[in-house]
Amino acid sequence: MGDQDLPGVLVSASEGLSGVCEDHVAELQKHFNLITMQEFLDNKAQLGPKIQAVYIWGGKPAVTPELLQCLPALKIVANSGAGLDHLDLKLLASFGVKVASTPQAVCSPTADMGMALLLAAARRVVEGHQLAVSPDTQNFSTNWMGQEVTGATLGIMGMGRIGYKVAQRARAFDMKILYHNRKRRKLEEEEAVGASYCESLDDLLRGSDFVMLAVSLTPQTQGLIGRRELRLMKPTAILVNIGRGLLIDQDALVEALQAGVVMAAALDVSHPEPLPRAGM
Repeated sequence: MGDQDLPGVLVSASEGLSGVCEDHVAELQKHFNLITMQEFLDNKAQLGPKIQAVYIWGGKPAVTPELLQCLPALKIVANSGAGLDHLDLKLLASFGVKVASTPQAVCSPTADMGMALLLAAARRVVEGHQLAVSPDTQNFSTNWMGQEVTGATLGIMGMGRIGYKVAQRARAFDMKILYHNRKRRKLEEEEAVGASYCESLDDLLRGSDFVMLAVSLTPQTQGLIGRRELRLMKPTAILVNIGRGLLIDQDALVEALQAGVVMAAALDVSHPEPLPRAGM
């Protein structure tokens, strides 16, 4: 804990694997008394009334009804990211607690990760690395070089802030860009990245060499990609997910990969996280 005169902010931890980003700690300490979850659990009666904010990093700490009951002075839950699907917004509203997120802060890093995953899967970078460092490797077949990215067609599901930044990056690779979104982008925005709108997700899936999911998780988008959608994709297609793990029917994806229905998948997110190691 820090300065007792400052308003308290509850964090998962201040260091270690479950801690908030170390770059954020010093800034938070300028304005708040940092209280870790363990410190709170050890002394709920004294610390609970002092906590006015909860800062969520990596989905932690979990904001439950039991926690809210212990925080009578809580004013705001601040989430370090764009998605709010892990928060019960109606529950928080019932306690009079406001919610904040940081969508702009993660747009470019997430778009960068999307392109990194696309390139790594297309060029089989991970498999190539494993071959390169294996003591059993005697030669390196050119069949391991993967497939072309330049000039290929990228289908983006979800053309919000992150999806649009992916399109900007993909244009540098001369990729043809298709997108599907709840609302069509303005014509000048489409022309700026060379994107074509698909009214039907099915058309996007059929026409894309790479499909990237950059959509929020909602009841309507959960299981967006299942067996039917995977069968619509090209057998040479690669699926990239930078949204949420539950956008994809994971069992259906495993079956599709094993059966050669699609070429590969590159996942920034999964459900659960991390994936079980058994059988991998």
